[in-house]
Amino acid sequence: MNERCAACGLKFEREQGYFLGAMAISYALAVALVAALAALLWAATSWSLERAVLVAFVPLALLAPSLTKFSRVLWIYFDRSVDPTD
Repeated sequence: MNERCAACGLKFEREQGYFLGAMAISYALAVALVAALAALLWAATSWSLERAVLVAFVPLALLAPSLTKFSRVLWIYFDRSVDPTD
């Protein structure tokens, strides 16, 4: 991730550990994604719930880098709305 925004110059990492909140967002998004996909697979197939959950982790593994960046963006938006530093 870049140190600053190319358009507005916003410093992305304000302090050490700034993106710890993004990890919580990423975890919540990952759990929701796996749960939704596992529920769809379980309802659409005759697989056991355990197998549906294991298969649901495959797309998560492929989407993990994008999910990480997206959760960082969500964290920055949340942080800027709660604590603007203009």
